[in-house]
Amino acid sequence: MYMKYPKGIKPRPKGAISRNRTPDGKVKYGSRGMTLEKDLDQTNAYYLETGRAVIHKKPTPVQIVNVDYPSRRKAKIDEAYFKVPSTSDYNGIYRGRYIDFEAKETRNDKRFPFINIHEHQVDHMRRCHEQGGIVFIIIKFSLYDETYLMPIGHFLPFWEAFLDGGRKSIRYTDIKDASLLLKQGINPRISYLDAVDEFYFENGE
Repeated sequence: MYMKYPKGIKPRPKGAISRNRTPDGKVKYGSRGMTLEKDLDQTNAYYLETGRAVIHKKPTPVQIVNVDYPSRRKAKIDEAYFKVPSTSDYNGIYRGRYIDFEAKETRNDKRFPFINIHEHQVDHMRRCHEQGGIVFIIIKFSLYDETYLMPIGHFLPFWEAFLDGGRKSIRYTDIKDASLLLKQGINPRISYLDAVDEFYFENGE
């Protein structure tokens, strides 16, 4: 089947540093073969099994363009497009409150470019935040193997400055200052609910 991807997805340039290596070229054995999405899927499955939370990834919408019908019972999709999602990646319930978040991964070692997120996704998260939901962005810097949880309330000032003609990215150092570094392990793979507890239930974000 021929599948087309949204604009902005480019093949890795020749000579680029592998996401499984640190900037000095060392192999990151602990994260080799893993992606942020797989880590979060494993984490959410663990949270569900242990009764801590019910959080799921929303399926990516697909637009079917062409279907071949060799017979009534053998329909085959020949061409389809991945549509740009209109909301964030994950949602669910935790400690009696609605939870909604986006997960992004970047190979940039100095900043998180805003090109990685869509305006309608930020608008959706803003609305959920205004309704009292727990809303945040998980950002992984692949070259450092570091993953941060940034509350949407901390993210929005940077975003609004960007819309007003400011910086087109958030600096790595600013994300570190406005976020919590997430612990990585086996079960859960990324313990992001510990950061949620600290930001939203202990500090009252």
